[in-house]
Amino acid sequence: MFANVLDRFRALALSLLLIAAVASPALAGPFEDAVGKFANDEFSDTDEAIGAVATSGNPLAFAIISALQDGRLMADPDSKKVYVTQPDGKIIDAVTAEFVASLPAAAAAVRLNNRLRRSVEAALGGLTLRSPDPAKRIQAAQSVFKTHDEAMLPLVDEALKKETVKAARLAFTEARAAILLFKPDATEAEKLEAIAAIKARGDQEAMAMLTGLTGDQPAAVVSAAANAKAAIQRSLALWSMVQNAWYGLSLGSVLLLAAIGLAITFGVMGVINMAHGEMVMIGAYVTFVVQEIIRTSYPHLFDYSLLMAVPLAFIVAGAIGILIERSIIRFLYGRPLETLLATWGLSLVLQQAVRTMFGPTNREVGNPSWMSGAFELGQVTITYNRLWILCFTLAVFAILLAMLRYTALGLEMRAVTQNRRMAASMGIATSRVDALTFGLGSGIAGIAGVALSQIDNVSPNLGQSYIIDSFMVVVFGGVGNLWGTLVGAFTLGIANKFLEPVAGAVLGKIAILVLIILFIQKRPRGLFALKGRAVEA
Repeated sequence: MFANVLDRFRALALSLLLIAAVASPALAGPFEDAVGKFANDEFSDTDEAIGAVATSGNPLAFAIISALQDGRLMADPDSKKVYVTQPDGKIIDAVTAEFVASLPAAAAAVRLNNRLRRSVEAALGGLTLRSPDPAKRIQAAQSVFKTHDEAMLPLVDEALKKETVKAARLAFTEARAAILLFKPDATEAEKLEAIAAIKARGDQEAMAMLTGLTGDQPAAVVSAAANAKAAIQRSLALWSMVQNAWYGLSLGSVLLLAAIGLAITFGVMGVINMAHGEMVMIGAYVTFVVQEIIRTSYPHLFDYSLLMAVPLAFIVAGAIGILIERSIIRFLYGRPLETLLATWGLSLVLQQAVRTMFGPTNREVGNPSWMSGAFELGQVTITYNRLWILCFTLAVFAILLAMLRYTALGLEMRAVTQNRRMAASMGIATSRVDALTFGLGSGIAGIAGVALSQIDNVSPNLGQSYIIDSFMVVVFGGVGNLWGTLVGAFTLGIANKFLEPVAGAVLGKIAILVLIILFIQKRPRGLFALKGRAVEA
């Protein structure tokens, strides 16, 4: 009898276990219930699910919310199951993390609207607040700052207590301030402290945050917000001037690089070379050819492509320049109008030759990794390609100055510049100096093409965009004077960038041209006139 009772007890226990196993989906925990709401196809349920999943502490929470943001969270309305399609194409169950062979036929992506997208962004920010990577924590805090979701305040406070990295701690402080500023039950003291923290941030997002503050605030808060907005506006105006100055320096470096070779040619030989822009174009196409060879045969050397292209562009453009001088220019000395017409026609020939070889469309020239991206300096954004071009331009300028000062060719070039007849009577072969000078100016133009390929379209018309500006720089700075070319390029670049916001790009250029004409009327030889008996005569 005792054995029968024991058998019945075992059978009852086994039955209860089977019932529990069958009923386990119905007795699912909060995380499972929250995930299931994604399958209801209701925006309100999705909003609740986002908040519940984000605060659940489940290790799958980040993957689920990320998939929802990217449109990879799939829900089956029939079985109420939710799936995550991973970036590699694999599919997992959002509750169990088990791999699934394929999605059900009725599964569809969970829908989002603008309000839910903001909730998703805030949830992702909260989920990454505890990341071991400081950069991710800062990014998460900045996301919370933008959304100022009140639900994130406990997480921000907890993260702020544990944070030891200065930059991340500042980001958490700003995120907390944004939440408190819009928190209905925050005290006046908390809101004043929040306004001070947002004011210290001092960027456009801080201005937008204070502008969005509703009017039903205590008088002290309204006054503090108004003062903070005025202070941020003054700060932004100052940073805008700094940004324009940087843009001007960047444009000036481009103009200097394009004009420096022209300054040598024009100053020493007195030749108005309208084909100078095509030397720039040739340098850009040399860069394209080098990168094409590297892409197809030596892709691991791509980061060194520009370093290889610089000497090749100098040699190719310089050789073409010497050929032009020996075959055309040498017969036209002393006839500036004929020189202008001949070089203008030559520029058309070179453009058409490039169109025939490479086609009329733009060619892709990539940026090496060390020239990609940007960084922030205060409120100024500085791109690496512009920064490297500025440094490269100054390096070329310094090398050219040293060559003119400390080499025999430089001495001969200066002698021919100051008094061609006296230099010839002293035994200097002026025709050889002319050829090498034209080649040097063309080679530097080729180097300019390498740099310009990183910030402009590589096309047969590339050089035409810079030839007029180059002549303006040379004439304004002083014909043949490198220091004048340097000062003229940066002066025109900065003036152009400060005039553009006021008058527009076209009117700004016209204003610059008018100012140069008026200046030349007063100083025909430019800012830094060459000295010498021949020049003064």
